[in-house]
Amino acid sequence: MEFSDLIASGAFDNGRYSTSIPTGWMQGRTTYGGLSAALCLDVAKRSFPDLPPLRSAMISFIGPAGGDVTGQARILRQGKSVTFVEADIAGEKGLATRSQFAFGGARASMFDNTFSPKPDYKAPEDCEVYIPEEFGPTFAVHFESRLVRGARPGAGSTEHDHLIWIRHKDPKATDMTALLAIADMPPPAVLPMFKEFAPISSMTWMVNVVVEKPQTRDGWWLMQTRAETARDGYSSQDMLVWNRDGELVTTGRQSVAVFI
Repeated sequence: MEFSDLIASGAFDNGRYSTSIPTGWMQGRTTYGGLSAALCLDVAKRSFPDLPPLRSAMISFIGPAGGDVTGQARILRQGKSVTFVEADIAGEKGLATRSQFAFGGARASMFDNTFSPKPDYKAPEDCEVYIPEEFGPTFAVHFESRLVRGARPGAGSTEHDHLIWIRHKDPKATDMTALLAIADMPPPAVLPMFKEFAPISSMTWMVNVVVEKPQTRDGWWLMQTRAETARDGYSSQDMLVWNRDGELVTTGRQSVAVFI
């Protein structure tokens, strides 16, 4: 099932959301994290359709869920320009994903700057396929990916900084919900350092949306993952997303559990 069809299939009645996750969107025994976050955002927007643009998201991947899931959202605080909304997705084993979103309207400001430098990169057409269709987790078949810099998962690499072009195969997946779904697609930055298979799991993910309406050409987003530390079974990493024209659209951080 394509991403846009999956989002459209969700039922919303009397403040309660329900849908069913196809096996093609699973990551091991749970729903792919980007989809879980996107479903939480969809629940928030359906619950409160007049929200301003998304500015920030804090997502906790608490437990596994697949198949039939439910969701609900509540406003934590509504100010003059910023509204905080909490949204949950739960499965048969209980709470799976909890998200807190900050939605905010634009305000006049003396600042209009991007302080993060744009990376050097080749066009996706000039890069090798990153994850071939016959490899990778189940959910990866919904995306196209091209490796700009770094290594592939399980390569035993010494590199911890990776740059990858990624886009939805679904041409209708172009809104903010679709961007949140794809922004978690790059594997954790330490995964290419693995020499053999071992479990790995995202625990928390923070995303800042730094433009009001993120857009790109031809569906391609340029994504960087950079591990800062890896010790005691956990890794901390930065995550950045640019559009095809080199405009920074999101920044983020993620905490990852490493079982090796």
